[in-house]
Amino acid sequence: MIVCGAWPIAAGLDLFDDLYRRGQELNGELRTFTARFTESTTSPLLARPLVASGTVAVERPFRVALRYVDPEERLVLINDDTMTMTWPSRDIRQVKDIGASRRRIEKYFVEGSPDDLRSHFTISAKEVDDGAGGYLVTMTPKRRQIKEGLARLALRVDRETLLLSSMRMTFPNGQEKLMTFSDVRPNAPIDSAAFRDWR
Repeated sequence: MIVCGAWPIAAGLDLFDDLYRRGQELNGELRTFTARFTESTTSPLLARPLVASGTVAVERPFRVALRYVDPEERLVLINDDTMTMTWPSRDIRQVKDIGASRRRIEKYFVEGSPDDLRSHFTISAKEVDDGAGGYLVTMTPKRRQIKEGLARLALRVDRETLLLSSMRMTFPNGQEKLMTFSDVRPNAPIDSAAFRDWR
């Protein structure tokens, strides 16, 4: 998750560079993150969007729990290099090694710089004036390896708190997944049971 601070844009800095700089400063203080989410999936093959909701809990360095509660219970757990997805109503349980993907994310978004990101993505950042306000950062992959899995990433950042308020992923097959976040709580206490599998 991108976390920034509510200060004015530094004079002479590109908007994305400034948001990235402030985000890195405050991310150093971020240990946990909780929120409610709504996930909407659209596709040329779907007559109408698939909508699901639940809660997300994040504990750094790399522990995540996505708990879907509506319309069906589902759990996605990420613990370092392992992702476990449990979907009881469909009798599905999958365990996947995501080490390579995790290292790419760290390389691009944690260890890199704005210029490093620009070597892999075409990036635009702008203020949004639609009532809710905030900033929109759009990232389009340049490299073929990234393009194979992601066509575009759009991040919406709240104007007041500069916390991530939504994330839209567009995939090469035309499918889109939009996640919007509410009741966002940085550094909230998280019970260890939040990261426990159902089985």
